[in-house]
Amino acid sequence: MRINRFVALATGIGRRQADSLIAEKKVHVNGVVPEVGYNVKATDIVTLNDQRLSIKETITIALHKPVGYVCSRNGQGSPTIYQLLPRQYQPLKPVGRLDKDSSGLLLLTNDGELTQNLTHPSQQKEKVYQVRLDKPLSKIDQDAISKGVRLSDGLSKLALEGANYTWQVTMHEGRNRQIRRTFARLGYTVVSLHRTHFGQYTLGELPQGRYQEI
Repeated sequence: MRINRFVALATGIGRRQADSLIAEKKVHVNGVVPEVGYNVKATDIVTLNDQRLSIKETITIALHKPVGYVCSRNGQGSPTIYQLLPRQYQPLKPVGRLDKDSSGLLLLTNDGELTQNLTHPSQQKEKVYQVRLDKPLSKIDQDAISKGVRLSDGLSKLALEGANYTWQVTMHEGRNRQIRRTFARLGYTVVSLHRTHFGQYTLGELPQGRYQEI
């Protein structure tokens, strides 16, 4: 296993971050700085800032997040997703976010490489949502969203399928509350937002509030 992958798996960070630590000579193998691309052997002792590293089991779960739960450890008065999980899953971190008022597929993992692969803009991972609006979406506004709506942080383009109040929204970005802000820019309120797909993962028939390893 290459040294950057070993460090990423051992620490839960992304492989690019691992590359940076190696370049900064913070990682040693058997007491010396490894060459780029070094393959770690079973007998090697790998350290980061003089602390020994070891590969931990990677775990990824899918959670069917209910409305009303926040994706953080401190809910500041609101229930958090961690209240839905047993002790062994408490160290896992969300891959992306769903806001308090949204529901659906939420991935949590300790695999930094998977998080990087799913969330980095260059990967363009597809996400699918079921959205209900407060009023029917006009054809003019549907076309505007498909072409791109200008938001404060750039152009937002969403692929839409549906009619009237109910739409399937497909996107490849992950900006904060992007779907809600896009519709709001045109005078609509998103009444409900439910994620069903994230990259290669799907919610399927997983009941609300439940989780499963994937």
